[in-house]
Amino acid sequence: MEHLINPKVKDIQFSGIRQFFNMVSEYEDVISLTIGQPDFSTPEGVKEAAKLAIDEDLTTYTHNAGLLSLREAAANFVKSKYGLNYNPEDEIIVTAGASQAIDIAIRTIIESGSEVILPGPAYPSYEALIKLAGGVPVFVDTRETGFKLTAEQIKDHLTEKTRCIILPYPSNPTGCTLTKQDLKEIVDVLKDEEVFVLSDEVYSELVFKGSHQSIASFPEMKEKAIVVNGISKSHSMTGWRIGFVCAPAFIAKYMLKVHQYSVACASSISQYAALEALTKGINSALTMKHEYMKRMHYGLKRLRFLGFDVNEPTGAFYMFPSISRFNMSSLEFATKLVKEAGVAVVPGSAFSKYGEGYVRLSFAYSMETLEEALNRIEQFVNNI
Repeated sequence: MEHLINPKVKDIQFSGIRQFFNMVSEYEDVISLTIGQPDFSTPEGVKEAAKLAIDEDLTTYTHNAGLLSLREAAANFVKSKYGLNYNPEDEIIVTAGASQAIDIAIRTIIESGSEVILPGPAYPSYEALIKLAGGVPVFVDTRETGFKLTAEQIKDHLTEKTRCIILPYPSNPTGCTLTKQDLKEIVDVLKDEEVFVLSDEVYSELVFKGSHQSIASFPEMKEKAIVVNGISKSHSMTGWRIGFVCAPAFIAKYMLKVHQYSVACASSISQYAALEALTKGINSALTMKHEYMKRMHYGLKRLRFLGFDVNEPTGAFYMFPSISRFNMSSLEFATKLVKEAGVAVVPGSAFSKYGEGYVRLSFAYSMETLEEALNRIEQFVNNI
C-alpha cells in the first residue's frame, strides 16, 4: 500500500537536524550543541498563568484566530518593538508555534509551479513546506555575501513565476541579520513587483548589534509582507507551541481558513501563558540576550583561536564555522566529532547544499557546557 502515499510527502526528507540529533542519542557522554532550544526556564509568571488557566477551566476552544486579548498583546508587541501596525481583530492569527504560521502562510499563497526565492543555507522547513504546497524552492547562494540575501540577488532570480521571497532573519543557521539599509535596497527591488515577502522574525528579540528591523515597517511593503513571530525563542517557551502571524486582512482571512481546518485553534492554556509573556513579561528576552552575547563572544574567540573561519553572529544563538580546511564533508566531520570527541554539532548539509562545508553550533547552552565542548573540539582538531 505504500505506493499510494502522496508523492510530495515521499519526496521530502526528514529534517537533517533531527536525524543527527537522534543519531547522537546512541552515544554516551556526548555534549550536544545541536538543538536551538533555550536552556533558560520559562518565566515563573508565565507558568503561573498557565496553572491558573487550568484551575479556572479555561481549557475549551478559543476563537480560531486566538484569544482577542492575546492578539491585542501581540499587536502591541510588534508595534512597540518594531514599529509595525496590525489590527488584532483581522490581521493577526495565533498559531501552534511559528512553524505552523509559516505553514499556513505558504499553503495560502503558493500553488503548483509557484517559485519561492530563499537564501541558502536556510532552515530546512522552508524547502519542505514549499514542496508540499506544490511550489518550487529557488535557493540563492549567500556564502559570498555574509549569508545575507541581497537585493541584487533577488533581482537576478525574479521570474514571472516568482510568488514569494523568504527573509529568515535573524538567521538559523548562520546568525546573520539584515540592516535597515539592506532592507531598503530589497524594498526598492520589490515595491513594484506582485510578489509576497514572508519574513520569519522568530529570533527578533535576540539581535546583538543595533535593533531588529522588519521589512513590514516600510510603507511600500505593508500589503506584500507576511510577518511570522512567536515566543518560543524570546521567552524560552518552545514546548508551549505559540506563534503568531501578522498580515494584511485580505491575506489573513484566507490564512485563517487553512489554520481553522488544520488545528482549529492553538492550545487555550498556552494562549493564556503567552498573554502573560507578551504583557507583564514583554521584556523577558533581555536577560537571556545578554547571556547569549557572552556565550557567543566566548565561543567565537575559541573557534577563531583554533583556526576556524567563522562570521560573528549578530542575532539568534548559532555559529556557522567553515570546516573546508579539514577536507571532509560536513556529515563526515560531524560524525567523527561525535565518535572521537563526544561533541555533537549539526552538519551544514542539513541546511541545503549551500550549507555544505560548514557546521552549526548552538550556544543556547550554559557557559560550562560550551567550555567543555570547545575543549573537546580543540583536542579533536589538534589530533586531525
